[in-house]
Amino acid sequence: MDEKPLITRDYLAIERTRLANERTFLAYFRTAIVFLSSGFAILQMSALHEIRHLGWFLLSIAPVILLIGGLRMVYVRRKIRKYY
Repeated sequence: MDEKPLITRDYLAIERTRLANERTFLAYFRTAIVFLSSGFAILQMSALHEIRHLGWFLLSIAPVILLIGGLRMVYVRRKIRKYY
């Protein structure tokens, strides 16, 4: 493969892709935080005793969402580095 210097357009495209990857991870992170806090809120409120199982579900799914987001970010970052 030829090692040509990147022109400005290519450099900016790589930068946009990198920033989009970070935004996607932050969306996963934000979703995990919302699930975690909602789960804690449901478990702490005695008025919501009937949906306590939903609170536990939200608490258990939050780390999974964060893990998926982290793995996806690393995967895309490696793809970007591989091609550029």
